[in-house]
Amino acid sequence: MNLVEAIHLSKFFGTTHAVDDVSLRIKSGEIYGLVGSDGAGKTTTMRLLVGALLQDAGEVSVCGYDIQKQSEQARSQIGYLSQRFSMYEDLTVLENIRFFAEVRGLSQTEWLPRSMEILEFVGLDKFIDRRAGQLSGGMKQKLGLASALVTRPRLLLLDEPTTGVDPVTRQDFWQLVIKLVSAPRSDPPPITGQNEGLPLGQDRGGVSVIISTPYMDEASRCHRVGFMKQGRIIAEDTPSNLRTRLNGRVLELRGNPINVLRHVAHQDADVEDVAAFGDKLHVRVREGRSDLVIKRLPAEIKSAGGELTELRAIPSTLEDVFIVLSDPIQ
Repeated sequence: MNLVEAIHLSKFFGTTHAVDDVSLRIKSGEIYGLVGSDGAGKTTTMRLLVGALLQDAGEVSVCGYDIQKQSEQARSQIGYLSQRFSMYEDLTVLENIRFFAEVRGLSQTEWLPRSMEILEFVGLDKFIDRRAGQLSGGMKQKLGLASALVTRPRLLLLDEPTTGVDPVTRQDFWQLVIKLVSAPRSDPPPITGQNEGLPLGQDRGGVSVIISTPYMDEASRCHRVGFMKQGRIIAEDTPSNLRTRLNGRVLELRGNPINVLRHVAHQDADVEDVAAFGDKLHVRVREGRSDLVIKRLPAEIKSAGGELTELRAIPSTLEDVFIVLSDPIQ
């Protein structure tokens, strides 16, 4: 049985179709990435999955519990880290975790040892008396993760958890997520009133993670990725399978001035798009036309006054796929 079953979810805000017939099936121990442009529907989908919003159509079950009909049982299986920092800034690190633990019904004998274990895991054990408002951006995200983990959830929903933090902190945060998913799941005594009586046949495998992210390097770490556009999932597969969609169709172009190279490449009849990647360009060509473009472009660039230093076929990246799928005409 899948840990998460979301079938034909839809959500309207007035005339805006924020989520349009979205279906998701997430297995135990899986990291699933939701990616898409701003306004694609990622956050609304997250809120439907956690039960913070009521869907206009469709069904959601978490660990076999219907999120609307059995909301308490379903939510007891979920840890949620919202896009915005939602801790109390005037409380200390430990006081924040205590608050969220006791709201969920944990006694001090349950939450205190669990909290210390989690704070050590996320690297905040030396900051338990620091007020949350005095933490750095990365430390705040780690505190949010610690608070989400205190009830031993089976599903973590992380809504753009690393946006606005530095690359090192992003790397540290992902190492924590990977450890959570890959570590053997212990089978602790049930939390009073919450974890008793999992449905028959429900396994007690690893934590599953659904994460929304604007970073394609993070999407590459997921087991599966769903691309959202205008409220719909328009592509879903493993990162490697998604990249194969553009096999043999991406060229790397280097030279000077880069604006001349971009203009010349755009003019070629077999070029579909040109995108800047740092100091180089990725040129997407029509299927089966790479060799022809590689033969033509050097002379075209030279006649336009440009200097070509490198032109070669390269494996496509998730960024290339994302650009294709985000195209308004697709």
